[in-house]
Amino acid sequence: MTTTKGKSGWVVAGLLLSILMASMDNTIVATAMGTIVGELGGLNQFVWVTSAYMVAEMAGMPIFGKLSDMYGRKRFFIFGIIVFMIGSALCGTASSIMELSIFRAIQGIGAGALIPITFTVLLDAVSPENRGKLMGLFGAVFGLSSIFGPLLGAFITDQISWEWIFYINMPIGIVALLLVAKGYKETRNHSKQKIDWLGAITLVGAVICLIFSLELGGKLYTWDSWQIISLLAGFGLLSILFLIAEKRAVEPIISFAMFKIRLFAASTMIAVLSGAAFIAASVYLPIFIQGVLGGTATNSGLMLLPMMVGTVVTATLGGVVMTKMSYRTILSTTLFLLVIGLGMLTTITVDTSRFVITIYMIIVGLGIGASFSVLTNSAIHSIPVADRGAATSTLNFLRSFGMMLGITIFGIVQSHLMTRKLTESFQGGDEGAIPQGIDLKDPYVLMDSTIRNAIPEGFLNQLLSGVSSSITDIFLWSLIPAVLALIAACAMGREKYDTKAEMEAYVSGH
Repeated sequence: MTTTKGKSGWVVAGLLLSILMASMDNTIVATAMGTIVGELGGLNQFVWVTSAYMVAEMAGMPIFGKLSDMYGRKRFFIFGIIVFMIGSALCGTASSIMELSIFRAIQGIGAGALIPITFTVLLDAVSPENRGKLMGLFGAVFGLSSIFGPLLGAFITDQISWEWIFYINMPIGIVALLLVAKGYKETRNHSKQKIDWLGAITLVGAVICLIFSLELGGKLYTWDSWQIISLLAGFGLLSILFLIAEKRAVEPIISFAMFKIRLFAASTMIAVLSGAAFIAASVYLPIFIQGVLGGTATNSGLMLLPMMVGTVVTATLGGVVMTKMSYRTILSTTLFLLVIGLGMLTTITVDTSRFVITIYMIIVGLGIGASFSVLTNSAIHSIPVADRGAATSTLNFLRSFGMMLGITIFGIVQSHLMTRKLTESFQGGDEGAIPQGIDLKDPYVLMDSTIRNAIPEGFLNQLLSGVSSSITDIFLWSLIPAVLALIAACAMGREKYDTKAEMEAYVSGH
Protein backbone atom coordinates (compact mmCIF):
# COMPACT_ATOMS: atom_id res chain seq x y z
CA MET A 1 0.00 0.00 0.00
CA THR A 2 1.13 3.52 -0.66
CA THR A 3 -0.32 6.94 -0.30
CA THR A 4 1.18 9.97 -1.87
CA LYS A 5 2.44 12.58 0.58
CA GLY A 6 -0.19 15.05 -0.49
CA LYS A 7 -3.04 12.60 -0.07
CA SER A 8 -2.09 11.01 3.26
CA GLY A 9 -3.66 13.90 5.21
CA TRP A 10 -6.96 13.39 3.41
CA VAL A 11 -6.86 9.67 4.13
CA VAL A 12 -6.33 10.37 7.83
CA ALA A 13 -9.23 12.85 7.80
CA GLY A 14 -11.47 10.23 6.21
CA LEU A 15 -10.44 7.63 8.76
CA LEU A 16 -11.12 10.04 11.63
CA LEU A 17 -14.61 10.75 10.31
CA SER A 18 -15.39 7.07 9.86
CA ILE A 19 -14.25 6.04 13.36
CA LEU A 20 -16.15 8.91 14.94
CA MET A 21 -19.32 8.03 13.05
CA ALA A 22 -19.27 4.31 13.79
CA SER A 23 -18.10 4.36 17.41
CA MET A 24 -20.46 7.18 18.43
CA ASP A 25 -23.61 5.72 16.89
CA ASN A 26 -24.72 3.56 19.81
CA THR A 27 -24.49 6.37 22.36
CA ILE A 28 -26.46 8.75 20.12
CA VAL A 29 -29.24 6.21 19.72
CA ALA A 30 -29.40 5.47 23.46
CA THR A 31 -30.15 9.15 24.16
CA ALA A 32 -33.03 9.21 21.69
CA MET A 33 -34.63 5.87 22.65
CA GLY A 34 -37.29 7.47 24.85
CA THR A 35 -38.53 9.64 21.98
CA ILE A 36 -38.29 6.79 19.47
CA VAL A 37 -40.35 4.43 21.63
CA GLY A 38 -42.86 7.22 22.22
CA GLU A 39 -43.43 7.57 18.46
CA LEU A 40 -43.04 3.98 17.25
CA GLY A 41 -44.34 2.10 20.28
CA GLY A 42 -42.97 -1.31 21.22
CA LEU A 43 -41.76 -0.52 24.72
CA ASN A 44 -41.34 -4.24 25.41
CA GLN A 45 -39.20 -4.66 22.28
CA PHE A 46 -36.87 -1.66 22.41
CA VAL A 47 -34.06 -3.78 23.88
CA TRP A 48 -33.59 -5.32 20.43
CA VAL A 49 -32.61 -1.93 18.97
CA THR A 50 -29.36 -1.88 20.92
CA SER A 51 -28.82 -5.64 21.05
CA ALA A 52 -29.12 -6.12 17.28
CA TYR A 53 -26.42 -3.51 16.66
CA MET A 54 -24.10 -4.91 19.34
CA VAL A 55 -24.46 -8.51 18.17
CA ALA A 56 -23.70 -7.65 14.54
CA GLU A 57 -20.82 -5.31 15.42
CA MET A 58 -19.07 -7.57 17.93
CA ALA A 59 -19.48 -10.72 15.85
CA GLY A 60 -18.26 -8.95 12.73
CA MET A 61 -15.08 -7.41 14.18
CA PRO A 62 -12.82 -10.49 14.30
CA ILE A 63 -14.33 -11.93 11.12
CA PHE A 64 -13.79 -8.82 8.98
CA GLY A 65 -10.40 -8.25 10.58
CA LYS A 66 -9.26 -11.68 9.42
CA LEU A 67 -10.81 -11.27 5.98
CA SER A 68 -9.00 -7.95 5.54
CA ASP A 69 -5.69 -9.73 6.20
CA MET A 70 -6.56 -12.30 3.56
CA TYR A 71 -8.14 -10.17 0.84
CA GLY A 72 -7.09 -6.58 1.50
CA ARG A 73 -8.06 -3.71 3.83
CA LYS A 74 -9.50 -1.26 1.35
CA ARG A 75 -12.29 -3.40 -0.05
CA PHE A 76 -13.59 -4.27 3.41
CA PHE A 77 -13.31 -0.69 4.61
CA ILE A 78 -15.42 0.42 1.65
CA PHE A 79 -17.82 -2.47 2.25
CA GLY A 80 -18.17 -1.50 5.91
CA ILE A 81 -18.84 2.19 5.35
CA ILE A 82 -21.35 1.56 2.54
CA VAL A 83 -23.27 -1.02 4.59
CA PHE A 84 -23.23 1.32 7.59
CA MET A 85 -24.69 4.16 5.52
CA ILE A 86 -27.35 1.89 4.00
CA GLY A 87 -28.33 0.77 7.49
CA SER A 88 -28.43 4.38 8.69
CA ALA A 89 -30.70 5.45 5.83
CA LEU A 90 -33.05 2.54 6.49
CA CYS A 91 -33.15 3.27 10.24
CA GLY A 92 -34.47 6.77 9.53
CA THR A 93 -37.39 5.30 7.59
CA ALA A 94 -38.38 2.69 10.21
CA SER A 95 -42.07 2.61 11.10
CA SER A 96 -41.85 0.10 13.95
CA ILE A 97 -39.40 -0.99 16.61
CA MET A 98 -38.86 -4.36 14.93
CA GLU A 99 -38.04 -2.68 11.61
CA LEU A 100 -35.63 -0.38 13.40
CA SER A 101 -33.98 -3.37 15.09
CA ILE A 102 -33.45 -5.13 11.75
CA PHE A 103 -31.99 -1.99 10.19
CA ARG A 104 -29.75 -1.50 13.24
CA ALA A 105 -28.35 -4.99 12.65
CA ILE A 106 -27.38 -3.88 9.15
CA GLN A 107 -25.65 -0.86 10.67
CA GLY A 108 -23.85 -3.14 13.09
CA ILE A 109 -22.49 -5.30 10.27
CA GLY A 110 -20.98 -2.19 8.73
CA ALA A 111 -19.51 -1.04 12.04
CA GLY A 112 -18.03 -4.50 12.61
CA ALA A 113 -15.95 -4.03 9.47
CA LEU A 114 -15.36 -0.31 9.80
CA ILE A 115 -13.96 0.11 13.31
CA PRO A 116 -11.13 -2.46 13.39
CA ILE A 117 -10.09 -1.99 9.76
CA THR A 118 -9.89 1.79 10.19
CA PHE A 119 -7.10 1.37 12.74
CA THR A 120 -5.33 -1.18 10.53
CA VAL A 121 -5.52 1.13 7.51
CA LEU A 122 -4.00 3.90 9.64
CA LEU A 123 -1.07 1.65 10.51
CA ASP A 124 -0.55 0.97 6.79
CA ALA A 125 -1.13 4.49 5.52
CA VAL A 126 0.96 6.54 7.93
CA SER A 127 4.73 6.37 8.18
CA PRO A 128 6.06 5.12 11.55
CA GLU A 129 7.58 8.45 12.61
CA ASN A 130 4.13 10.10 12.45
CA ARG A 131 2.13 7.17 13.72
CA GLY A 132 2.41 7.90 17.44
CA LYS A 133 0.89 11.37 17.20
CA LEU A 134 -1.92 10.21 14.94
CA MET A 135 -2.69 7.18 17.09
CA GLY A 136 -3.08 9.58 19.99
CA LEU A 137 -5.55 11.60 17.97
CA PHE A 138 -7.48 8.50 16.90
CA GLY A 139 -7.51 7.19 20.45
CA ALA A 140 -8.93 10.48 21.67
CA VAL A 141 -11.69 10.39 19.04
CA PHE A 142 -12.53 6.77 19.86
CA GLY A 143 -12.72 7.52 23.58
CA LEU A 144 -14.63 10.77 23.21
CA SER A 145 -17.35 9.13 21.14
CA SER A 146 -18.85 7.58 24.28
CA ILE A 147 -19.10 11.01 25.89
CA PHE A 148 -19.91 13.30 22.96
CA GLY A 149 -22.55 10.94 21.53
CA PRO A 150 -25.21 11.55 24.20
CA LEU A 151 -24.85 15.32 23.84
CA LEU A 152 -25.24 15.21 20.08
CA GLY A 153 -28.10 12.73 20.34
CA ALA A 154 -29.99 14.92 22.81
CA PHE A 155 -29.50 18.04 20.67
CA ILE A 156 -30.62 16.41 17.41
CA THR A 157 -33.63 14.74 19.04
CA ASP A 158 -34.78 17.92 20.80
CA GLN A 159 -34.05 20.45 18.05
CA ILE A 160 -34.72 18.47 14.84
CA SER A 161 -36.13 14.93 15.00
CA TRP A 162 -34.90 11.49 16.00
CA GLU A 163 -34.63 10.33 12.36
CA TRP A 164 -31.70 12.69 11.89
CA ILE A 165 -29.53 10.84 14.41
CA PHE A 166 -29.30 8.29 11.58
CA TYR A 167 -29.44 10.59 8.54
CA ILE A 168 -26.49 12.62 9.84
CA ASN A 169 -24.31 9.60 9.09
CA MET A 170 -24.92 9.95 5.37
CA PRO A 171 -22.93 13.13 4.58
CA ILE A 172 -20.21 12.16 7.06
CA GLY A 173 -19.93 8.68 5.56
CA ILE A 174 -19.88 9.91 1.98
CA VAL A 175 -17.04 12.36 2.69
CA ALA A 176 -15.05 9.68 4.56
CA LEU A 177 -15.62 7.17 1.76
CA LEU A 178 -14.45 9.56 -0.96
CA LEU A 179 -11.35 10.62 0.97
CA VAL A 180 -10.17 7.10 1.74
CA ALA A 181 -11.23 5.50 -1.56
CA LYS A 182 -9.33 8.09 -3.57
CA GLY A 183 -6.27 8.59 -1.37
CA TYR A 184 -5.56 5.10 -0.03
CA LYS A 185 -3.64 2.98 -2.52
CA GLU A 186 -3.18 -0.58 -1.36
CA THR A 187 -0.60 -2.63 -3.22
CA ARG A 188 0.31 -5.32 -0.70
CA ASN A 189 -0.17 -8.83 -2.04
CA HIS A 190 -2.66 -10.81 0.04
CA SER A 191 -2.75 -14.59 0.05
CA LYS A 192 -6.21 -16.05 -0.47
CA GLN A 193 -6.70 -18.75 2.13
CA LYS A 194 -9.48 -21.01 3.28
CA ILE A 195 -12.10 -19.15 5.33
CA ASP A 196 -12.80 -20.56 8.79
CA TRP A 197 -16.57 -20.82 8.37
CA LEU A 198 -17.12 -23.06 11.41
CA GLY A 199 -15.24 -20.61 13.59
CA ALA A 200 -17.23 -17.68 12.20
CA ILE A 201 -20.60 -19.39 12.70
CA THR A 202 -19.89 -20.56 16.25
CA LEU A 203 -18.47 -17.16 17.22
CA VAL A 204 -21.54 -15.31 15.93
CA GLY A 205 -23.85 -17.80 17.64
CA ALA A 206 -22.02 -17.54 20.97
CA VAL A 207 -22.11 -13.71 20.89
CA ILE A 208 -25.84 -13.72 20.05
CA CYS A 209 -26.67 -16.08 22.93
CA LEU A 210 -24.58 -14.16 25.45
CA ILE A 211 -25.82 -10.68 24.57
CA PHE A 212 -29.48 -11.65 24.49
CA SER A 213 -29.21 -13.57 27.77
CA LEU A 214 -27.68 -10.53 29.47
CA GLU A 215 -30.12 -8.09 27.86
CA LEU A 216 -33.25 -10.10 28.63
CA GLY A 217 -32.28 -11.64 31.97
CA GLY A 218 -34.01 -9.96 34.89
CA LYS A 219 -36.10 -7.87 32.51
CA LEU A 220 -38.40 -9.78 30.18
CA TYR A 221 -37.49 -13.12 31.77
CA THR A 222 -36.25 -14.15 35.20
CA TRP A 223 -32.69 -15.41 35.45
CA ASP A 224 -33.88 -18.94 36.25
CA SER A 225 -36.36 -19.09 33.34
CA TRP A 226 -35.87 -21.69 30.64
CA GLN A 227 -35.31 -18.96 28.06
CA ILE A 228 -32.29 -17.46 29.85
CA ILE A 229 -30.90 -20.83 30.91
CA SER A 230 -31.17 -22.02 27.29
CA LEU A 231 -29.36 -18.93 26.01
CA LEU A 232 -26.55 -19.30 28.54
CA ALA A 233 -26.26 -23.02 27.76
CA GLY A 234 -26.13 -22.17 24.05
CA PHE A 235 -23.37 -19.65 24.74
CA GLY A 236 -21.35 -22.24 26.66
CA LEU A 237 -21.78 -24.95 24.03
CA LEU A 238 -21.02 -22.68 21.08
CA SER A 239 -17.99 -21.24 22.88
CA ILE A 240 -16.57 -24.75 23.34
CA LEU A 241 -17.22 -25.54 19.69
CA PHE A 242 -15.55 -22.26 18.71
CA LEU A 243 -12.44 -23.10 20.71
CA ILE A 244 -12.25 -26.53 19.09
CA ALA A 245 -12.79 -25.06 15.62
CA GLU A 246 -10.07 -22.43 16.09
CA LYS A 247 -7.52 -25.01 17.24
CA ARG A 248 -8.15 -27.10 14.13
CA ALA A 249 -8.48 -24.28 11.58
CA VAL A 250 -5.57 -23.55 9.24
CA GLU A 251 -6.40 -19.82 9.29
CA PRO A 252 -8.52 -19.24 12.42
CA ILE A 253 -10.72 -16.17 12.84
CA ILE A 254 -9.02 -15.52 16.20
CA SER A 255 -5.55 -16.99 16.43
CA PHE A 256 -4.76 -18.30 19.90
CA ALA A 257 -1.08 -18.13 18.97
CA MET A 258 -1.29 -14.34 19.35
CA PHE A 259 -2.23 -14.75 23.02
CA LYS A 260 1.05 -16.57 23.62
CA ILE A 261 2.76 -13.23 22.96
CA ARG A 262 3.03 -11.57 26.36
CA LEU A 263 2.48 -8.02 25.15
CA PHE A 264 -0.58 -8.90 23.07
CA ALA A 265 -2.15 -10.90 25.89
CA ALA A 266 -1.59 -8.09 28.39
CA SER A 267 -2.92 -5.47 25.96
CA THR A 268 -6.15 -7.35 25.32
CA MET A 269 -6.61 -7.99 29.04
CA ILE A 270 -6.24 -4.26 29.74
CA ALA A 271 -8.75 -3.48 26.97
CA VAL A 272 -11.39 -5.75 28.53
CA LEU A 273 -10.89 -4.60 32.12
CA SER A 274 -10.38 -0.87 31.54
CA GLY A 275 -13.40 -0.80 29.22
CA ALA A 276 -15.57 -2.31 31.95
CA ALA A 277 -14.30 0.15 34.57
CA PHE A 278 -14.60 3.20 32.32
CA ILE A 279 -18.16 2.43 31.30
CA ALA A 280 -19.24 2.53 34.96
CA ALA A 281 -18.22 6.18 35.24
CA SER A 282 -19.63 7.07 31.81
CA VAL A 283 -23.05 5.56 32.53
CA TYR A 284 -23.63 6.21 36.23
CA LEU A 285 -22.25 9.70 36.70
CA PRO A 286 -25.01 11.22 34.51
CA ILE A 287 -27.57 9.18 36.48
CA PHE A 288 -26.12 10.57 39.71
CA ILE A 289 -26.22 14.15 38.46
CA GLN A 290 -29.74 13.90 37.05
CA GLY A 291 -31.27 11.66 39.71
CA VAL A 292 -29.50 12.91 42.84
CA LEU A 293 -28.40 16.47 42.14
CA GLY A 294 -31.48 17.23 40.06
CA GLY A 295 -29.78 18.22 36.81
CA THR A 296 -31.37 17.97 33.38
CA ALA A 297 -30.45 15.33 30.81
CA THR A 298 -28.43 17.92 28.88
CA ASN A 299 -26.61 19.10 31.99
CA SER A 300 -25.73 15.53 32.94
CA GLY A 301 -24.19 15.11 29.51
CA LEU A 302 -22.28 18.38 29.79
CA MET A 303 -20.93 17.26 33.13
CA LEU A 304 -19.02 14.54 31.28
CA LEU A 305 -17.05 17.14 29.32
CA PRO A 306 -14.28 17.31 31.98
CA MET A 307 -13.76 13.59 31.58
CA MET A 308 -13.59 14.15 27.82
CA VAL A 309 -10.86 16.75 28.32
CA GLY A 310 -8.85 14.38 30.48
CA THR A 311 -9.26 11.61 27.90
CA VAL A 312 -8.00 13.85 25.10
CA VAL A 313 -4.93 14.91 27.09
CA THR A 314 -3.60 11.43 27.91
CA ALA A 315 -4.71 9.86 24.62
CA THR A 316 -2.68 12.47 22.78
CA LEU A 317 0.30 12.39 25.15
CA GLY A 318 0.30 8.59 25.13
CA GLY A 319 0.72 8.55 21.37
CA VAL A 320 3.47 11.17 21.47
CA VAL A 321 5.65 9.57 24.18
CA MET A 322 5.45 5.97 22.94
CA THR A 323 8.91 6.24 21.38
CA LYS A 324 10.43 7.55 24.61
CA MET A 325 8.69 5.46 27.26
CA SER A 326 7.65 1.82 27.46
CA TYR A 327 4.04 0.81 27.00
CA ARG A 328 4.14 -0.47 30.59
CA THR A 329 5.23 2.88 32.00
CA ILE A 330 2.59 4.84 30.10
CA LEU A 331 -0.32 2.53 30.87
CA SER A 332 0.56 1.72 34.48
CA THR A 333 0.84 5.45 35.24
CA THR A 334 -2.46 6.39 33.63
CA LEU A 335 -4.37 3.36 34.90
CA PHE A 336 -3.19 4.24 38.41
CA LEU A 337 -4.97 7.57 37.88
CA LEU A 338 -8.08 5.66 36.80
CA VAL A 339 -8.02 3.71 40.06
CA ILE A 340 -7.56 6.94 42.04
CA GLY A 341 -10.38 8.68 40.17
CA LEU A 342 -12.85 5.83 40.65
CA GLY A 343 -11.84 5.63 44.30
CA MET A 344 -12.65 9.32 44.69
CA LEU A 345 -16.06 8.78 43.08
CA THR A 346 -16.93 6.28 45.82
CA THR A 347 -16.90 9.20 48.29
CA ILE A 348 -19.49 11.42 46.59
CA THR A 349 -22.78 12.06 48.37
CA VAL A 350 -25.90 14.16 47.99
CA ASP A 351 -23.96 17.11 49.40
CA THR A 352 -20.92 16.81 47.11
CA SER A 353 -20.48 19.89 44.93
CA ARG A 354 -20.39 19.67 41.17
CA PHE A 355 -16.94 21.27 41.22
CA VAL A 356 -15.56 18.38 43.25
CA ILE A 357 -17.23 15.84 40.96
CA THR A 358 -15.71 17.67 37.99
CA ILE A 359 -12.20 17.25 39.45
CA TYR A 360 -12.82 13.54 40.01
CA MET A 361 -14.01 13.09 36.44
CA ILE A 362 -10.94 14.82 35.01
CA ILE A 363 -8.80 12.31 36.89
CA VAL A 364 -10.86 9.40 35.52
CA GLY A 365 -10.50 10.80 32.00
CA LEU A 366 -6.74 11.14 32.43
CA GLY A 367 -6.69 7.54 33.61
CA ILE A 368 -8.44 6.03 30.59
CA GLY A 369 -7.22 8.17 27.70
CA ALA A 370 -3.90 6.46 26.98
CA SER A 371 -5.56 3.06 26.66
CA PHE A 372 -7.40 4.26 23.57
CA SER A 373 -4.20 5.24 21.76
CA VAL A 374 -1.40 3.10 23.18
CA LEU A 375 -3.10 -0.30 23.31
CA THR A 376 -3.46 -0.60 19.54
CA ASN A 377 0.29 -0.19 19.11
CA SER A 378 1.21 -2.43 22.02
CA ALA A 379 -1.14 -5.16 20.77
CA ILE A 380 0.49 -5.31 17.31
CA HIS A 381 4.06 -4.71 18.53
CA SER A 382 5.20 -8.30 17.94
CA ILE A 383 2.55 -9.24 15.37
CA PRO A 384 3.58 -9.77 11.71
CA VAL A 385 2.25 -7.10 9.35
CA ALA A 386 0.10 -9.68 7.50
CA ASP A 387 -1.79 -10.51 10.71
CA ARG A 388 -2.35 -7.02 12.09
CA GLY A 389 -5.91 -6.80 10.83
CA ALA A 390 -6.82 -9.80 12.97
CA ALA A 391 -4.88 -8.40 15.92
CA THR A 392 -6.53 -4.97 15.94
CA SER A 393 -9.99 -6.44 15.37
CA THR A 394 -9.49 -8.88 18.26
CA LEU A 395 -8.43 -5.99 20.51
CA ASN A 396 -11.49 -3.91 19.58
CA PHE A 397 -13.76 -6.93 19.91
CA LEU A 398 -12.53 -7.60 23.43
CA ARG A 399 -12.76 -3.92 24.41
CA SER A 400 -16.40 -3.86 23.27
CA PHE A 401 -16.95 -7.17 25.05
CA GLY A 402 -15.60 -5.69 28.28
CA MET A 403 -17.84 -2.63 28.01
CA MET A 404 -20.86 -4.82 27.30
CA LEU A 405 -20.16 -6.98 30.35
CA GLY A 406 -19.56 -3.87 32.43
CA ILE A 407 -22.86 -2.27 31.41
CA THR A 408 -24.79 -5.47 32.06
CA ILE A 409 -23.20 -6.65 35.31
CA PHE A 410 -23.01 -3.20 36.90
CA GLY A 411 -26.57 -2.56 35.73
CA ILE A 412 -27.84 -5.70 37.46
CA VAL A 413 -26.00 -4.87 40.68
CA GLN A 414 -26.99 -1.19 40.71
CA SER A 415 -30.65 -1.94 39.96
CA HIS A 416 -30.77 -4.46 42.82
CA LEU A 417 -29.06 -2.07 45.24
CA MET A 418 -31.23 0.89 44.27
CA THR A 419 -34.49 -1.05 44.43
CA ARG A 420 -33.59 -2.39 47.87
CA LYS A 421 -32.63 1.02 49.19
CA LEU A 422 -35.75 2.68 47.75
CA THR A 423 -37.91 -0.04 49.25
CA GLU A 424 -36.32 0.56 52.65
CA SER A 425 -37.01 4.28 52.31
CA PHE A 426 -40.59 3.55 51.31
CA GLN A 427 -41.16 1.36 54.34
CA GLY A 428 -39.73 3.93 56.68
CA GLY A 429 -42.23 6.69 56.00
CA ASP A 430 -45.89 7.56 56.01
CA GLU A 431 -47.42 5.67 53.09
CA GLY A 432 -50.45 7.91 53.05
CA ALA A 433 -48.30 10.97 52.35
CA ILE A 434 -47.17 9.63 48.97
CA PRO A 435 -49.07 11.19 46.02
CA GLN A 436 -51.15 8.74 44.03
CA GLY A 437 -49.57 7.32 40.88
CA ILE A 438 -45.99 7.52 42.22
CA ASP A 439 -44.22 4.19 42.63
CA LEU A 440 -41.20 4.78 44.84
CA LYS A 441 -40.00 1.25 44.13
CA ASP A 442 -39.20 2.34 40.57
CA PRO A 443 -35.41 2.87 40.48
CA TYR A 444 -35.69 5.71 37.96
CA VAL A 445 -38.52 7.63 39.54
CA LEU A 446 -36.17 10.50 40.42
CA MET A 447 -35.10 11.03 36.79
CA ASP A 448 -38.46 12.67 36.03
CA SER A 449 -38.45 16.23 37.40
CA THR A 450 -42.26 16.40 37.52
CA ILE A 451 -42.52 13.28 39.68
CA ARG A 452 -39.51 14.37 41.70
CA ASN A 453 -41.16 17.68 42.61
CA ALA A 454 -44.33 15.86 43.69
CA ILE A 455 -42.54 13.69 46.25
CA PRO A 456 -42.77 14.96 49.85
CA GLU A 457 -39.48 16.44 51.05
CA GLY A 458 -38.95 13.88 53.81
CA PHE A 459 -39.30 10.97 51.40
CA LEU A 460 -37.24 12.74 48.77
CA ASN A 461 -34.25 13.10 51.10
CA GLN A 462 -34.40 9.39 51.95
CA LEU A 463 -34.64 8.50 48.28
CA LEU A 464 -31.74 10.72 47.31
CA SER A 465 -29.59 9.09 49.95
CA GLY A 466 -30.56 5.62 48.72
CA VAL A 467 -29.91 6.39 45.06
CA SER A 468 -26.62 8.11 45.87
CA SER A 469 -25.27 5.21 47.91
CA SER A 470 -26.29 2.64 45.27
CA ILE A 471 -24.31 4.50 42.60
CA THR A 472 -21.23 5.00 44.77
CA ASP A 473 -21.36 1.26 45.50
CA ILE A 474 -21.07 0.69 41.73
CA PHE A 475 -17.99 2.92 41.59
CA LEU A 476 -16.55 0.77 44.37
CA TRP A 477 -17.26 -2.40 42.37
CA SER A 478 -15.70 -0.83 39.28
CA LEU A 479 -12.40 -0.60 41.15
CA ILE A 480 -12.03 -4.37 40.75
CA PRO A 481 -11.53 -4.35 36.95
CA ALA A 482 -9.57 -1.09 37.20
CA VAL A 483 -7.08 -2.59 39.65
CA LEU A 484 -6.81 -5.77 37.58
CA ALA A 485 -6.11 -3.65 34.47
CA LEU A 486 -3.35 -1.88 36.39
CA ILE A 487 -1.84 -5.24 37.37
CA ALA A 488 -1.98 -6.38 33.72
CA ALA A 489 -0.20 -3.16 32.69
CA CYS A 490 2.59 -3.82 35.17
CA ALA A 491 3.09 -7.25 33.54
CA MET A 492 3.56 -5.88 30.01
CA GLY A 493 7.35 -5.92 29.90
CA ARG A 494 9.75 -3.20 28.80
CA GLU A 495 8.88 -2.92 25.11
CA LYS A 496 8.26 0.49 23.61
CA TYR A 497 7.36 1.74 20.16
CA ASP A 498 10.33 1.03 17.87
CA THR A 499 10.32 3.51 15.01
CA LYS A 500 13.23 1.80 13.24
CA ALA A 501 11.63 -1.65 13.26
CA GLU A 502 8.29 -0.25 12.20
CA MET A 503 9.92 1.67 9.37
CA GLU A 504 11.54 -1.51 8.07
CA ALA A 505 8.17 -3.28 8.16
CA TYR A 506 6.53 -0.27 6.53
CA VAL A 507 9.07 -0.11 3.69
CA SER A 508 8.95 -3.86 3.06
CA GLY A 509 5.21 -3.69 2.56
CA HIS A 510 5.19 -0.68 0.22
